[in-house]
Amino acid sequence: MEKKSTSTQGPSPVTESAVAELPADRYSDRELSWLAFNNRVLDLARDSERIPLLERANFLAIFSSNLDEFFMVRVAGLKRRIAAGVAVPTVTGQMPRDLHEAILDRTHQLVADQSKVFAEVVRPQLAEEGIHILAWSELDDEEKDRMRTLFSERVFPVLTPLAVDPSHPFPYIRGLSINLAVMLRNPVTGADQFARVKVPSVLPRFFHLGHGRFVPLEEIISRHLDQLFTGMHVLQHTTFRVTRNEDVEVEEDDAENLLFSLEKELLRREVGRPPVRLEVQSDIQDDMLELLTRELGVSESEVFRLPAPLDLTGLFSLAKVDRDDLKYPNFLPITHPHLAEVETARPANMFKAIRRRDVLVHHPYDSFATSVQRFIEQAAADPKVLAIKQTLYRTSGDSPIVDALVDAAQAGKQVLAVVEIKARFDEQANIAWARVLEQAGVHVVYGMVGLKTHCKLSLVIRDEGEGLRRYAHIGTGNYNPKTARQYEDLGLLTCNPIITDDVARLFNHLSGMTAEKRYRRLLVAPEGIRTGIVAAIENEIEHKRAGRPAGVKIKVNSIVDERVIDALYRASLAGVPVDLWVRGICSIRPGVPGLSENIRVRSILGRFLEHSRVFWFANGGNPSVAIGSADLMHRNLDRRVEVLVSLTNKDHIAEIEGLFAMAFDPRTISWQLHDRSWEQVSRDDEGGILVDLQEALIARTRERRK
Repeated sequence: MEKKSTSTQGPSPVTESAVAELPADRYSDRELSWLAFNNRVLDLARDSERIPLLERANFLAIFSSNLDEFFMVRVAGLKRRIAAGVAVPTVTGQMPRDLHEAILDRTHQLVADQSKVFAEVVRPQLAEEGIHILAWSELDDEEKDRMRTLFSERVFPVLTPLAVDPSHPFPYIRGLSINLAVMLRNPVTGADQFARVKVPSVLPRFFHLGHGRFVPLEEIISRHLDQLFTGMHVLQHTTFRVTRNEDVEVEEDDAENLLFSLEKELLRREVGRPPVRLEVQSDIQDDMLELLTRELGVSESEVFRLPAPLDLTGLFSLAKVDRDDLKYPNFLPITHPHLAEVETARPANMFKAIRRRDVLVHHPYDSFATSVQRFIEQAAADPKVLAIKQTLYRTSGDSPIVDALVDAAQAGKQVLAVVEIKARFDEQANIAWARVLEQAGVHVVYGMVGLKTHCKLSLVIRDEGEGLRRYAHIGTGNYNPKTARQYEDLGLLTCNPIITDDVARLFNHLSGMTAEKRYRRLLVAPEGIRTGIVAAIENEIEHKRAGRPAGVKIKVNSIVDERVIDALYRASLAGVPVDLWVRGICSIRPGVPGLSENIRVRSILGRFLEHSRVFWFANGGNPSVAIGSADLMHRNLDRRVEVLVSLTNKDHIAEIEGLFAMAFDPRTISWQLHDRSWEQVSRDDEGGILVDLQEALIARTRERRK
């Protein structure tokens, strides 16, 4: 994938003709495909044979968290288009209003399935293991007494009951908060009155009673409403939860004002965001439900009746339970062998190791702390290092990467940080990091107007006596030590002068607004990645026609882009085998006769989140391989700065080929896509459980350690 043109010219006339011959219904809807992905997450919660019990509870929480974000962003955006009167069909031919109803119908089915898995399988099995999530009625007398004391001392002081009457309008309900709706009667006047109590998020969602017994906070509050509304009769109460549009929209008039515009928009996020979903307790009375739907302005189809407790993201707290026998076995990443070989009693000299050879790290199997993090920390401490340039998209609350950049700046080095303050749901944290860096003397750039800087790059300039040498890291994942232990990602550490020159020119483009568009070992979006990938796919078609080895293997989180999908369809029609390893959204329809018979799609989910993006092309027998930050989605290819770097080391190419071979091995557990339907394949013909790819890689890592 070297030396690709970054021209933004459209497809050739031949390509346009080929597209015209493809069927109109060749795409799956991206939103419904995402719901299919979340159903695969739910499959992990269902899997009692392979997955430990507390991990299955965790997958129930992940399912809920995923769905929250989906409604806050994707469904909210769809409702915004409907409200604006947009009547343009999607690429699948559905009108926005029809798609919205289809999403709600499917979501109702999924949350019903989730509730059933929790109520009938996971919750009873937790109880069998001595972990109880209890209603108030299930507490013994001593526990009730303790909870009464706890309510008086710790809960009551932080509660703020809000009544609704002519002088008190219906309160603003913050998105994702758990609330108690209470109907009261005044014993003097006989008048009924509605009140709302927000369940405080500053307190634990589940209070631990000891001995593995937990009670939801809303259960405690609901049994003490008489203390909140003294002198009133409590007629009924229930819990409810609202999901609102939480997507940030910023007018980017100029980069200088971007920070202030974003801060202003984050304040607006607190109020005025329309609801997109209402979750209520299944036993809610009709009059209470009618009041909530009227005041919140939600339709009947946007109401989700669920058994208590609402909001199963609360199950994340069970990860703290001291029951290692119900969790995945502990796994400790190791130092990459090519870095470990230069270790003595002291940590490896990263610059010496990288001068020996390029190093391809695979997290979390290879330690992030002893590779990427150490690379940046050593650069900050090394007196020979003159400058460090770094992109930051998402990082952890306690970030050694940011600390190292601060140390480097305070030591007098030139430090540039390209901080993407528009990273969704991390905006506030990134604004805070940006200010910390600026105060330390770091040159901070807030991305580019109209584009998110999503690429994962680090560049170090070092004076080595005979001249300056540049070192770089190009990755598929964020510079976040915490997620690096949970996300699967790849990264290249190199001092190759062609690559580092490309990276240097790209940083100049980001900080200096140059017009750089041509690179030798990088493909860069928005100008170059789509055109580069489509050209590589068309190159495989030519190889196939000439009788040379041809094939395409791609690993991404999501594939939606129509031009890339159409190129893959054309490759399939030409007889090119196409293997797609997709974690999430997949708009391509594999296995359709006369369209995609040579396309296979696999999805793999497990204890780690598959996150790397990898592109492999047979290239006539001389494979062309690249890794990088870009998914095959419009936002990545058109509205973000993304980077793919080509790999030329034969061992690295073999490693990538080995990963694809494992993923598509019929003995590996996977979900297989047939047209629009996903099928989980976890057993062989004799009923034996197949191989878990991630567990196999963990086992290989442990063997390396030995």
